[in-house]
Amino acid sequence: MDVPRDELERALRETLSRQAATLRPLAVDPAGLAIRRANRTRRRRTLTGIALAGAATVLVSAGVAQFGAQAGHPTTPTVVLGDPRGATATPAPSLVASPSAGPARSLPGPGGSAVDLIVGTTLRTTGNESIPLGLGAVDRAQRVPDQGGWLVVGGPTAAGRALVSVRPGGSRQVLLAGAEAIALAATGRQVAWRDGDRITLAGIVGDRLVAITSTAAPGPAVPVGFVGDAVLVRLDPTRPGYAVWRPAVGGLSAGPGGAVLAVHGTLPDGRAVGVVSTGTSGRPCLALLDPARNLAVTRTACGPLLDADGFGAVSADGRWLLANGRTGASKAAGALLVDLDTLDGTPVARRAGPALAGVVAWTPARTAGYVDGRGWLVQVRPDRVLAGEQADAAPVSGIDPGGRPVVVTDVGP
Repeated sequence: MDVPRDELERALRETLSRQAATLRPLAVDPAGLAIRRANRTRRRRTLTGIALAGAATVLVSAGVAQFGAQAGHPTTPTVVLGDPRGATATPAPSLVASPSAGPARSLPGPGGSAVDLIVGTTLRTTGNESIPLGLGAVDRAQRVPDQGGWLVVGGPTAAGRALVSVRPGGSRQVLLAGAEAIALAATGRQVAWRDGDRITLAGIVGDRLVAITSTAAPGPAVPVGFVGDAVLVRLDPTRPGYAVWRPAVGGLSAGPGGAVLAVHGTLPDGRAVGVVSTGTSGRPCLALLDPARNLAVTRTACGPLLDADGFGAVSADGRWLLANGRTGASKAAGALLVDLDTLDGTPVARRAGPALAGVVAWTPARTAGYVDGRGWLVQVRPDRVLAGEQADAAPVSGIDPGGRPVVVTDVGP
């Protein structure tokens, strides 16, 4: 039944007046306030609908324009943030058991893989499940705190990179798409990306990005990781030099990080572990860096010749660094296990296995997994390396020719 608006307003005023008859007079008209709030809400909904319709028109027009762009005149992709309030997550696919950890899977060690793996377009978990991702190439992935699933960063495409949240049941939600570069915090609670001439930072809560802020990106600078709550930025992917961005302090500041060749992680006290060029020869040496002072060097320790390829990671307890390098008279690079408790003198490093060719994933049990140049999965246990044993290495089944698996990093401190 339709009731005229004037009658509804009059009835509301009479009802509220009767309820307030025994109270002291108020400085405002409650009925009028309620009506004005309703009017404002109605206007906001109308304006929001118009804005969304306009945004949809712009996006469609931009898509048509980009598809129609001439070759040789590339257009810059625009990041699109996923909105779980207005979009339905991709339903969970049927989960299947992974091949056993025996010969068919060819994983090293008696217990199979100690880390989750992405093989092709499938996530293989240590719990022996396979989750179809429904994505193309994957650059990297990491676990989410409290067994909340995984965050997956897609490889580069003509439309940019995407960040996807994958739940334990297999459902998927795109958090953002169209980014030039994406970096995740080890905690799984923050993400930074480059879009156009801006670097943007956001928190991750469930399947939603919150507290979004951005700063100008100088030249080809891209986010590559985090040191604490600060975004670690490589100023030029083809040259040495890093910077940090702390939104609470201001914009991106290069500071003294120009001599930094690589940053591999942080210690429990917040200092970063990296490689810097030293002396007139530019010899690469281990260094402890202070993120609060724009990666100022607080200590250097020279010994093993560490590579500046960026591959490597610090264990969660801050005791070990696994990175590429050479020791003694060896000319061939390999994975070195460096004891970070020896940085007061000459760092003690031991050959642990074949050279790293991708991300290193440390587990809570202090086992490190990585992929070597052959595409094999290598697993390193410090206690075995100290005993003079080499790492376990074996191929992974299901890899396409020329492909390689991606190890999934665990949640960091």
